[in-house]
Amino acid sequence: MDPARAEALHATLGRPGPPPAAGGPLPPLWHWIYFWSIAPMAELGPDGHLALGRFLPDMGLPRRMWAGSRFTFHRSLSLGAPAERRSTIADVVSKEGRSGPLAFVTVQHRLSDADGLCVEEQQDLVFRSAQKPGAPPAPPKPAPSNGPAWSRRVTPDPVLLFRYSALTFNGHRIHYDRDFACDTEGYPGLIVHGPLLGLLMCQLAMDENGPRRPAGYRFRLSQPIFAHQNFTVAGSPLDGGREAELWVQNEDGALAAEGNLTFE
Repeated sequence: MDPARAEALHATLGRPGPPPAAGGPLPPLWHWIYFWSIAPMAELGPDGHLALGRFLPDMGLPRRMWAGSRFTFHRSLSLGAPAERRSTIADVVSKEGRSGPLAFVTVQHRLSDADGLCVEEQQDLVFRSAQKPGAPPAPPKPAPSNGPAWSRRVTPDPVLLFRYSALTFNGHRIHYDRDFACDTEGYPGLIVHGPLLGLLMCQLAMDENGPRRPAGYRFRLSQPIFAHQNFTVAGSPLDGGREAELWVQNEDGALAAEGNLTFE
């Protein structure tokens, strides 16, 4: 677990204080900048990801989206120490949606070090057919109307997206290729990474709760955030402070992501 990568993410997120160092714990969800899936250029699909049918199944649905994840935190991964990730396809479900056929794939990741299991993650991926010209976007869901106890305004730009893509070795072109995002995928601009939104929600709750350790976390993505939009990461304590309700809303007040963090 190379400390230099954690230092780079620390700088990218604009975190205060010194970056995590060798021998210290890796912050929650920072494992996404490790365990890269490295493939030759010839093995990539047209969207920049590893072509379907190698690890993820190819169901004839070219558009993919990270819909959310669920985590159990057993122990922190340690920077500067060896670790491994074992990934399995846990479930595949096909459905018919309003916009056409859909497939839901659940990938289970187990992250371990020399002393055993550290983090379990179940990652939900959605696959859809190609974008139809002029197709209307899904109706937005309003963000919680009650005022948050904590909030942080974020102004994303293409440099932030590029650096996060580089750190996660994510070649998905919707995050850096505006022509592909607009002309092929039908979006109005570059898309902020879904896991980055999940990370920012988790980080907000951790920042507002001092040295407490997380026990579990889940988040779900509902609307894309674009690089030309400001957005707000917000949250409030639940259950006497044992949990945190979290969400991301765009500049129009629509809900883009929601999450829940429980503490030990």
